[in-house]
Amino acid sequence: MAEAKIVWGYAVLWDSVTTIANEFREQFAKGSLTRSIQEDDIRMLLDHDSGRVVGRTASGTLRLREDALGLRYEVDVNLDTPDGQTLAGTVGRRDVSGISPSFYVKSENWPRLGSGLPLRIITEARLIELSAVAFPAYPQTTAAMRSSPNANSAAAQRRIAARREAMRIRGMLG
Repeated sequence: MAEAKIVWGYAVLWDSVTTIANEFREQFAKGSLTRSIQEDDIRMLLDHDSGRVVGRTASGTLRLREDALGLRYEVDVNLDTPDGQTLAGTVGRRDVSGISPSFYVKSENWPRLGSGLPLRIITEARLIELSAVAFPAYPQTTAAMRSSPNANSAAAQRRIAARREAMRIRGMLG
């Protein structure tokens, strides 16, 4: 039997800003997904393809929780399926290292700022699914592989904190 694999990371980082279609900037406020992750049955997909489900909150194969950094996820990889093998292979080799959340906005703020693209702050959203993708809209998201629930957690947390600090310095974080 193959060693159990888990793909994990952050699907959303609070207050991280990204540009959407060169039309506006967007960020999630802390706690904007709390209700959704408590109430909704959320899936983990490959490339937003609903035919390629690799985890689900209702079955317990996808676990979500909010922490000080953002929305953290863990998905148990089923290496007995082609899609599980694809997920493990592409994330394990770091060919895919980002996550794209699919969501409906329930409430938002558009603060008046100076010049530049307008900013949308999502204050509540309904999360539909998370997808492992090659080109995430939020480049700050992460996807990493580990063999057991606690392996590499401290190292991964340090990498995420370093990436976040570098983005803050470059003005990419709000």
